[in-house]
Amino acid sequence: MRILLASPRGFCAGVHMAIDCLELALAHFGPPVYVYHEIVHNKFVVDQFKGRGAVFVDDLADVPESSILLFSAHGVSPEIRRIARQRKLHAIDATCPLVTKVHLEAVKYAREGYTIVLIGHEGHDEVAGTMGEAPNSMVLVESPEDVDRLSEPAGGKIAYLTQTTLSVDDADRIITRLRERFPMIANPPKEDICYATQNRQEAVRLVSQGADAVLVLGSQNSSNSQRLAEIARESNIPAYLVDGAAEIDPSWFRGDETVLVTAGASAPEQVVEECLEFLRQRFGATVEPRSVREEDVHFPLPKEMRTIVGGTLVRPASGTD
Repeated sequence: MRILLASPRGFCAGVHMAIDCLELALAHFGPPVYVYHEIVHNKFVVDQFKGRGAVFVDDLADVPESSILLFSAHGVSPEIRRIARQRKLHAIDATCPLVTKVHLEAVKYAREGYTIVLIGHEGHDEVAGTMGEAPNSMVLVESPEDVDRLSEPAGGKIAYLTQTTLSVDDADRIITRLRERFPMIANPPKEDICYATQNRQEAVRLVSQGADAVLVLGSQNSSNSQRLAEIARESNIPAYLVDGAAEIDPSWFRGDETVLVTAGASAPEQVVEECLEFLRQRFGATVEPRSVREEDVHFPLPKEMRTIVGGTLVRPASGTD
C-alpha cells in the first residue's frame, strides 16, 4: 500500500486555541471545568478531557452556580451568555475568532434592516449560535432548493452569511442561486468559510486525483470532516470517515492501493499516526507526504485566559462575555 499523507490536515488555529483554553483552565482551576457543548467535534479529544475532569453539558441548568464554564470553539448565542450571567458562572469564551466574525456580521446586517440568509446545516452548534444573534432577521438554507422557497425580503434588503465549515463547492452552488434570485444581495467583504476548511478541502481535491481511496480522520458530527469525505466521493473515489484505527475495516482495501490520508480540523495528529501505523502493520504501507499549502495562523488566547498574576491564572469574572 502507498499512502499519500495530505497537508494541511488536522488541528486548525481555532481548535488549538480552544483546546489550550481548556488545558489551562483544568491546570489552574482544577476540575470540574464545565464546557457548553463539545469543546470541538472530535470524540478522541472529548473523551480525553472527560478523563481529566471536563464536564460537557448541553444545558446550563446542569452547571452549578459560580462554576467555571467554557464556551466551545463553535460559539454561543447571546441568550446563552445571558443565562451564564444569571447563574453567576465564570465564563471563558473559547469561540473561534472566525466564528465571532460571522456573529458580528449578523448583528451588523440585522441592525441595518436586512433579511439575513444563513447558509449552513440545521442543528450544528455553530449555526445555533449564529442564528441566536439575530433570530428575527435570519433564515437558514441548506440547498439551492431551499433558496427557491424563500419569500421576497421585507423592505427589499437581503444579505447572506455562511457557516465557517461548509464545503466550498456546496456553498458556491447556493450562493449562485441566491444571486440569481436576488441580484442585489449583500455579503461580507471577506468570505466566511474559514481558511483551514478551504485548505483541507483543496488538499483532498488535488491529492485524491492520484488515489484509489481516501481515509479521513474525524468524527461523524464534525461538519468539516464530513465535507472532506464528500469531496472524494463526488469524484467517485471511495472515502471512509473514522475516529481512529479501531474503526478501520481491513476489507475496505486489497492492500496494493494508493490511499490518501487526511484529517479534519478537529482531529489530533495522534490519531493520524495511529492509523498510519495500523496500515503499515497490516498492509506494509509506505507514507509519502503531499503538501499543497503552508499554514501559519495562530489565534491569541481570550482575554479571560491572558491575565496571569504571580504565575496563577486569575479567576474570570462572573458572567464574563
